[in-house]
Parts: sequence; C-alpha cells; structure tokens
Amino acid sequence: MTLTRLALGLTLAALLALPAAAHYPFCTCALQGGAITCTGGFSDGTSAEGVTVDVISYEEEVLVPGTFDATSTIRVPKPQGEFYILFDAGPGHIVEVDWRDIDGIEP
Repeated sequence: MTLTRLALGLTLAALLALPAAAHYPFCTCALQGGAITCTGGFSDGTSAEGVTVDVISYEEEVLVPGTFDATSTIRVPKPQGEFYILFDAGPGHIVEVDWRDIDGIEP
C-alpha cells in the first residue's frame, strides 16, 4: 500500500509540474539612422522595462550601459569596432546579440 501511495504521489507531482512553462527572454536589434534600437521582452508577454541592456566590447568593456524603457526599447549610438548587446534579466534569462546579427549592419 505504501509503495502504491508513493507512486501515485510522484505521478501527481509530475503532472502538476507540467503547466509551469518557463518564459524566455527575446531581444531584436536594428540599425536606424546611425543608432541601434533594441526591443526586448519575455515570451509570456511580460515587459522588459527596467531590465539591464549593455553594449559591450569584445574586450568586455561596457561601452554603453542602459536599461529598457517603458516600451521595452532602448536606443544607443552605434559604437566603432566589434561589440555585442547583453540583455541580462538574471540567471537563465540572458540574451546576447552580436553586432553581426543586428539588422542593417554590414559585417
């Protein structure tokens, strides 16, 4: 009887965990008028307002620190050289956009 209860309890726990789907971050960037505009958010529709978005050189120097605004957007001047954009909403919620992947920038 105890083994049956344990099996039933484990099965129930597994089924209850299924609906807890994770939400993932996204960030898209494009060159517009000499500046880079990035829009971010989460797959469940949650805003990214206030979340850190930094432009970082390949030497790991923060070139432009920032955060997403109320519309989950940030606009920064395009730096010279190679860089990437880091959207950091905490562990497991990080997106890096390399300069080569930004719409409108020719490598």
